[in-house]
Order: sequence, then C-alpha cells, then structure tokens
Amino acid sequence: MRRRYDHIDLRVRSLAEARPFYETLLPALGFTHNGGTEGWLQFEAAGDGSAPEFFGVTESSRHVANECRIAFWADSASEVDQLAEIVVRAGARNVEGPGYYEGPGYYAVFFEDPSGNRFEFCHRAEGAK
Repeated sequence: MRRRYDHIDLRVRSLAEARPFYETLLPALGFTHNGGTEGWLQFEAAGDGSAPEFFGVTESSRHVANECRIAFWADSASEVDQLAEIVVRAGARNVEGPGYYEGPGYYAVFFEDPSGNRFEFCHRAEGAK
C-alpha cells in the first residue's frame, strides 16, 4: 500500500514544555527518537525499506493553535483505550473520551498537546463512517 504521508512538521510555543509529551506519546506509536537537527524533536517510524515517516516538532514562540486536528488510526477500540491512558500520562490537555462518536462503530479519544494542537486516536469498525 502507498504511504499516506511523508512527514509532519508541527509547531509548539515551547519546545521545553512539549518535549516530555512527545517523548512519551510518539514512541507509543512506533516512532523512535532521532535527535539529528538542532532546534527540533525528531521522530521516525521505520518503513518498508523506503525513507521513514517523520514527525518533527519545533518551537515557534508566536504559535497559536487552531481548529485543525491530526487523527491517528488505531487497530481496535482497545488500542484506543491503551493510547488514551498514554496521552493522559504524557500530560495531554482537554482529553475527551475514549468513547463512541458520530454513531456506532466510530471509537475515539480526542486531546491536545501542551500548546493546544489537536489530536485524535480513532478506530472505525467495518462499515462505520
């Protein structure tokens, strides 16, 4: 299957404040820390022999979170539950769920990082929209 994305470059108000959050969250998703570039938290996920997927976090003191959200796929509702526990331990803000949303079959947890960037872990049962 084709890759769905190559990389995410995310901005936060304070890299020092965000570091513990992302150093807890991203390894739980299979990303490994790669400290290769100054001023960035860099995480890579091993691929199929091609270039790894990349999730980078850097500081922008003028960053203002907006209504955009990044949603990560979970293989099951129980995986959503496990990831919800991790985001709480990581210090996520405004955690909502986990639970069913938008009708049966859509199970998710919503949360924000320390800068207010919005994320979600979700699982859609077969046939759910």
